[in-house]
Order: sequence, then structure tokens, then C-alpha cells
Amino acid sequence: MACGKEVAKEIEWRIKVEEDDTLKRRVVGFMWAATAGVALKLWKFVKKAWELGVNDPRKFIHCLKVGVALSLVSLFYYWKPLYDGVGGNAMWAVMTVVVVFEYTAGATICKTVNRMCGTSLAGFLGIGVHWVASRAGEQYEPIIIGVSLFLLASAATFSRFIPTIKARFDYGAMIFILTFCLVSISGYRVDELLDMAQYRMFTIIIGSILCIIVSVIIRPIWAGFELFVLVTGNLDKLANSLQCCVARYFDGSEASDEESDKVSEKELLGYKCVLSSKATEEAMANLARWEPGHGRFNFRHPWRQYVKIGASMRSCASCLDALIGCINSDNKASDEMKKNMRSISMKVGAKSASVIREIATTMRNMTKSSKLDILVTEMNSAAQDLRSLLSSYPNLVNAPSHNAKRSAQTETAPSDIPQAAKVEIPLLQIIQVVTVASLLIEIVARVEGIVETVEELSDLANFQPEKRVKSKQHSPDSKISPDQQIDEETDRTLQMV
Repeated sequence: MACGKEVAKEIEWRIKVEEDDTLKRRVVGFMWAATAGVALKLWKFVKKAWELGVNDPRKFIHCLKVGVALSLVSLFYYWKPLYDGVGGNAMWAVMTVVVVFEYTAGATICKTVNRMCGTSLAGFLGIGVHWVASRAGEQYEPIIIGVSLFLLASAATFSRFIPTIKARFDYGAMIFILTFCLVSISGYRVDELLDMAQYRMFTIIIGSILCIIVSVIIRPIWAGFELFVLVTGNLDKLANSLQCCVARYFDGSEASDEESDKVSEKELLGYKCVLSSKATEEAMANLARWEPGHGRFNFRHPWRQYVKIGASMRSCASCLDALIGCINSDNKASDEMKKNMRSISMKVGAKSASVIREIATTMRNMTKSSKLDILVTEMNSAAQDLRSLLSSYPNLVNAPSHNAKRSAQTETAPSDIPQAAKVEIPLLQIIQVVTVASLLIEIVARVEGIVETVEELSDLANFQPEKRVKSKQHSPDSKISPDQQIDEETDRTLQMV
């Protein structure tokens, strides 16, 4: 019996040891798996961050600029002569650099000017209110400070709802409220209020000026130039989307491979960038107004005109969006109708895209185009041809009882009416292609709106006339007129599509 009990105890002990070892292995395996998962996620994060910096090195440069500004302003703490001059208020300079340093020079200048003006104005008003309250006696001092705080804070907060102030001085109004509260409230318990306010304003101005210097001198990123690139790039995307949309509908050709299919789809959806760029354009235009002259842009460059150009582009892009929605609808037009409308519709799309591309070139070169008027005339002529073609399709749908009458009419119809007008076509087979053609005509009208806004920009910004460069193709001896050359370029584009 004793031997049997010992054997049973030994077996139980072995089972417990094996269970403990299994539990330890599971815990260790779980810890290793968790560590590997965290390491993998960290590696993916670092990889994405690196790719982000490689794709746009200016982000790395901005980080270095912030580090330089903070290192310089920290000298007010590390260098004793500077620290003796400002004392513990040097931290306000460091806080100013952290708060106001932005990615673009315009944003940095806007926030620094707002901070300096808001701090100075609130400081002076706070000191004035404190002086008046102190002269009124201890009984009325908190009442005067409280009433002034209520009135000025409420007025400054309401001013932030005014569109003009919100667009340019919203940050300054917020800093005004903050500074006035600090000065007026702390002044009630602090005796040396004037010295405290003076040192704080002095250190804030130092930090603000340092931010402006670093942002403008070390590889500046101009908000105006970013707006310029955004608008001209959106013009190219709009032109590519328009031409690709019309070609895909009327040509009906499929992409040869997956890569070209992705490129075509990207070009087709490029107009969505135009539709979603309103907020960015308005923000950049407001920031660009704070920037000094740089590159080809003067200090008083008409940046607000770029917002109007963006609005006219969005009007055209919204019509293009409706066009794509119509093309993707379930009601499909017959191949015969597409064939009749194909040539003139693709010409309208190609001419409109050429006008938009010429506008983009005009803006990039900042010159007045010599052939823009010709392209607009040809675009309108093509749109008129499409309008005439639509007008030559009367009474396409008839009841079955009138077939004989309709046959008699078609026999006596003039020969100059298109063949499509002499046959009966069900309504569902023509509604899509007619809608597409009508939207193309509307797009032409909206492209003219873009041309008008760009011409206004060229007048406001004093664009110079385009310099004509002589070449072998356009030599005086050539018998080909400029109109014929443009038609040949359009035909080559249609053949490529």
C-alpha cells in the first residue's frame, strides 16, 4: 500500500511539473509574439514615416528649422547675460516658438504678427484697466476689473465670428483674450505688474521675430507658391479627366494591361481633387497675403484671384461629375447613336481640354497666350456643331401607329439632314447620348468662365505678352496656317486616344 501511494504521489508531482512547464512555455510564447507584433508595427510606422519624408523632403527641412529656432531661443536660459536680462520670463519666448512656428512662411508670419499685436494690445489695455481700478480704491477695484474683463472678452470673442477678422486675425483675437485675462487677473495680486508685462511682451516679441527670420531665411516654404502649384496642377487634372471621360465613353476601348488601366482611371478621377480643394485654396490665399515678395510674385500679388479661378474650376468639375454619372448609368445608348455623335463630341472634349491646358501653361509662364483666343474660338465652333447636330434630331420617338406617316416623311426629307434623323429610335436609346452631348455643351460654357477669371488674373498681375519663338515648323515660309496646325494637333490627339 505504501509503495502504491508513493507511486501515485510521484505521478501527481510529474503531472504538476509538466503543467507548470506548459504554462511557462505559453506565457513565454505569448510574450515573444506580443514583442514581435509591437516591433513589426513599429517598423511599419518608421517605414511609412521615412517614405513620407522621402516623398517630400521639405517636411524634414521644416523639422530641422523648428529645432534650430528652439535651440537659438533656449540660449536665453543657457547664456547667463541673456538670462539676467529677461529672467524667468525667457520661457515665454520658448513657448512662442513652439506655438507660432508653422510649415509655410505665410502661416508663421501670420501667427507671429497676430501674437505680437494681440499680446501688445491686451497688455496695454490690461495695464490701463489696472491703473484705473487701483485709483478707484480697494472696494471698487475688483468690480472694475471684472466688468472690463467681461466686456472686452465678450467683444473679442464676438469679433472672431466676423468673416474678415476670422480669416486673418482669429489667432490674434484669441491671444488678446488670453493675455488680457492673465494681465488683469494676475495684476490684482501682483505689485510689479508693469515690469512683469514688459518682460513678457519683450520675450514674446523676441521669439516671434526669431521664428520669422528662421522661416524666411532657411529654405522657406511659401504658401503663395503652394497655391500656385495647386491651382495649375488642378487645371491639368481637370483637362485630363475631361478628355479621358469623353474618349472612354465614345471610343469604348479597354485598357491593354492593368498598369495602363490604373493610369487611365487615375486621370479620369483627377477632377475630384478640384472638387475637394476649396478649403485648401482659401487657407493658402489668406496666408499668402502675409508673405513678402518672392520669386515671380510681388508683395501685392492678387492671391484672391486664384480662389476665383478655383471656384470656376469647381463649377466645371461639378458638371464633369454629372457627365461621368450619366455615362455610368444603367440606360445605355445604342452603338449607332454613339457612332453618329462620336466625332463631334470627341472634338468638343479635345478642344475644351486644349483650352484648359493652355490656361495652365499661361499661368505657369505668367504670360498672355497668343493662341488662347484661337483655341476658345475653335472650342465654341465645335460646341456649335454639336448643338446643331442635336437640333437636327427632331421627333426621334413616335408612336407605332404613325409608322407609315413617319416613313413618308423620311422619304421626302431633305438630304442634308443626318441619317440618324431619318430613322425611328426608342427614347431610352437616345436619352443617355443626348444628355452627354448637352453636358459637353455646358462644360464648354463653364470652361469659358475659367478663361475669363484667368484673363482677369493676367490683367491684375501684369502678365507680359508671350514671346514668339521661331521654329522650323512655324517658319514664315510655311504655307500651313496656325489654325490648321492646331487642327492637326487635335486630330493627332484623337488618333492617340
